[in-house]
Amino acid sequence: MKSQTLPTLKALLLLLCTLCGTELIAQTIPQKLASAFEAFAKDPQLRNGIASLYVVDAKTGEVVFGKNELLGLVPASTQKVITSASAYELLGRDFRYKTRFAYRREGASAALLVLPGGDPTLGSWRWPSTKEAAVLAGLARATAKLGIKAFGTVRLDNSGWQTEAIPDGWIWQDIGNYYGAGAAKLNWRENQFDVTLKSGSSIGDPVAITAVVPPVSGYRLTSALTSAAAGSGDKAYIYFPIQSATGTIRGTIPVNQSRYTISGAMPDPSGQFVSAWQEALAGSGVQLPRKITEEGDLAAEAGKYTVFHTITSPPLDSIVYFFNRESINLYGEALLKTMAHAQAGAGATAKGAELVREFWKQRGIPDTELCLMDGSGLSPLNRVTAHAQVSVLQHARKQPWFEGFYTSLPVYNGMRMKSGTLQGVKGYCGYHRGKDGREYAFSFLVNNYNGPSGTLVRKMYGVLDVLK
Repeated sequence: MKSQTLPTLKALLLLLCTLCGTELIAQTIPQKLASAFEAFAKDPQLRNGIASLYVVDAKTGEVVFGKNELLGLVPASTQKVITSASAYELLGRDFRYKTRFAYRREGASAALLVLPGGDPTLGSWRWPSTKEAAVLAGLARATAKLGIKAFGTVRLDNSGWQTEAIPDGWIWQDIGNYYGAGAAKLNWRENQFDVTLKSGSSIGDPVAITAVVPPVSGYRLTSALTSAAAGSGDKAYIYFPIQSATGTIRGTIPVNQSRYTISGAMPDPSGQFVSAWQEALAGSGVQLPRKITEEGDLAAEAGKYTVFHTITSPPLDSIVYFFNRESINLYGEALLKTMAHAQAGAGATAKGAELVREFWKQRGIPDTELCLMDGSGLSPLNRVTAHAQVSVLQHARKQPWFEGFYTSLPVYNGMRMKSGTLQGVKGYCGYHRGKDGREYAFSFLVNNYNGPSGTLVRKMYGVLDVLK
């Protein structure tokens, strides 16, 4: 009797183990996400923080997983997906900026009028046609060809454009640095300059400024930097006090650096542009005044001038590519103002944000889910829901411009997604096709975490890996 009972018992145990294994293998993606997110939310790095995760089937819209998806959180640069999709819809994939130059004779002299359109790519190094040298060479040839040797004035038409370049909600530590460059109607070299620094050999040694390229016209920089431990990284910040022509660089860079480069935001892009224009004309005998006069309403006078040169930007599709791939905040602010100018005749950040909210409200996203202070996500006052971001991703997938939008998203952790980073903020938003053949659209936002960002990122990747 024992010889028959034992094999039967073993067979039963084997069957139970097989069934348990099958149940584990058959655990669904939603179940796996729920387990992974629950463990993530209980992690010590989230002790005083909060996270939201929303995942849908990108093709059908079926909700795969959602937690805190209707909670407004700081999105950081993941907000760029909203600005990008909005620009495609409100401006068009083939939209191009135009910067026009006009003149009129005034007796023995003549006047120049610059009619910009808010182009953030003018003088950018990212395209052959927009590079500083190419732009200036073409403009210098066109100016000299007029046969006028002296211009009495250079005027800049700011009609229909908010002159405050910095959006509400940006912090003091950001706005003097390259990623805090605001959008004017005339932008130049992405409103950026580079500073080369030389640190000492010991911790605490002063840091010297050895070069500023291009020289910031009308402004000077001083260094209050000190040398820090090797490997401590870039902790240098440029501050330009209000109504002051002297900026100060504070913080630290590592010891033993002979050519350490940081980048700042130009305090006067239009003045910098005119200086570069003058230099390009050197040797031609053409004289320009050293200062450009910015005026708010020259639309009525523009008809009295003759346009002699026009600079056209790359198409929007190409601008969005660099906007998302390189996370260029200036492009987001320029696009938001441009949408406002195109739709309402007022190139203002607040108007652009209002138009974006209204556009998506008409497509089913409540405006309460999009509290927008800017177009780039740099402001810590932005509040966006994961649900809203995923809804935008779903909408984008069905549009004729989707390929360009999709390609613009960087690849992290083997997944096509836009990242976002601010102090205490990390986010990812994008798409992924899993081994199961399903394409997922997702948004994963974390606010007020503690500890190293690198450690948190690895844990976020662990949750998103479930989709693979």
